[in-house]
Amino acid sequence: MSQKERRMDYLHRHRVTYKRNPVSDQPTETFDWGYFYENGTYECYTLFGSKAKITTYKSLKWHLYVLWYLNSSMTQEGFKKIAEYICDNRNNFTTFNVSERLLESMVYDVSLMDLDKAPPNKLRKIIFKDFTGLDMRQKLSIVGKMVGRNKISESEIYDAMIIVNSKEKITISKLANYLGCSTRTIYRNMGNELKKEKELLNRQL
Repeated sequence: MSQKERRMDYLHRHRVTYKRNPVSDQPTETFDWGYFYENGTYECYTLFGSKAKITTYKSLKWHLYVLWYLNSSMTQEGFKKIAEYICDNRNNFTTFNVSERLLESMVYDVSLMDLDKAPPNKLRKIIFKDFTGLDMRQKLSIVGKMVGRNKISESEIYDAMIIVNSKEKITISKLANYLGCSTRTIYRNMGNELKKEKELLNRQL
């Protein structure tokens, strides 16, 4: 196992849910490869979907919140064990060490959060099914075709960023090429938060 690979086996053995498709939102169209939401959905959670590790305490707390939310039947002791595993950077989920005191504080804070309220999330319009057999370029081609139906927005740019990041560094020119638009269009529709996300993703490759 390379240093960059996450040790996912523990999560699998304990049947920890770390991704979930939308529950209430219905797709505008369904395809063999996945789902298209014309107005987008905030209900798709996909932790550990790219190579990027957790690089900040804020991101770590969000990941723990989502894990707690997706596994609401888990006991607090079980959640603490999962949190300890995620925070141990030898397991390659984080880029930094988490002290025992900080870990206990985070677990306590997250355990108090209202599980009836969904964690904040990014808007998604295109969701690919698992095991489609599609490679990065095929997925990006689909995103580009679907974007052609609508004005490009941050959600389409984010979808493309996640796909590119699975194999390559993200650049504005690549995004423009894959989405079939100009680099100016990408710059115009890419907010500061998405620019920061791009830098964080690239930092891990």
